[in-house]
Amino acid sequence: MRDLVSLLNAESHRLDALERLRRLRETVQGRIVFTTSFGLEDQYLSHLIFSQDIAIDVVTLDTGRLFAETYALWQTTEEKYGRRIRAYHPDANALQEMIADQGVNGFYHSLDARKSCCGVRKVKPLKRALEGASAWVTGLRGDQSEARGSVDFVSFEAGFGLIKANPLADFSRAHVDAAAHAAGVPLNPLHARGFPSIGCAPCTRAIKPGEDERAGRWWWEKDEKKECGLHVAADGSIKPRFVHSDGDRPWAV
Repeated sequence: MRDLVSLLNAESHRLDALERLRRLRETVQGRIVFTTSFGLEDQYLSHLIFSQDIAIDVVTLDTGRLFAETYALWQTTEEKYGRRIRAYHPDANALQEMIADQGVNGFYHSLDARKSCCGVRKVKPLKRALEGASAWVTGLRGDQSEARGSVDFVSFEAGFGLIKANPLADFSRAHVDAAAHAAGVPLNPLHARGFPSIGCAPCTRAIKPGEDERAGRWWWEKDEKKECGLHVAADGSIKPRFVHSDGDRPWAV
């Protein structure tokens, strides 16, 4: 597996995004899952997968608190490409217990509460989405924030025992934006209103001039390396990440 990771990374420098997706599909056996949050990068990758009929499952994590514009874009995307995007939702009992404990907007009150909310609404659904998969595709780019700067095209996620692939890892936002517009990809109108990174509505604001793309996510927190944050242990268990360690790459959720 690690030899395959090295091979794909070595080849990636001469491949564009579509060629990277095709090469991943050619070399990785089994189910490949792409998780979309309907942002610019994810919409462009969905376009490549759907328009080129690449055998990669496109799924999303429906937290129940997305922007109305995101739900509308979800529908538009399915109608344009004639494909369903499967949703993974939070467990109803876990969600009910969390809200009963911390309140409907308890995530504003502490980092622990916010991580708990992300865990219920994103982490556990993600784990279900990736069950049995051989590879996981994300729209992560290295220049989205300082914390993501060292991301490679592919890496091996030991906890899940799968390959994580980031076909746009070394792309700039301007590059992806130009390609998406040229291809007529439907995009979230929130991008034009100062939201380069779009998550749950209560946890996302427009960014200010000079801020990095993810500054609008969980803006009330002071940690500059904010992520909705998972650390996958060697035994496959999932633990909330409270401290970003050297060499611990953030997950694109």
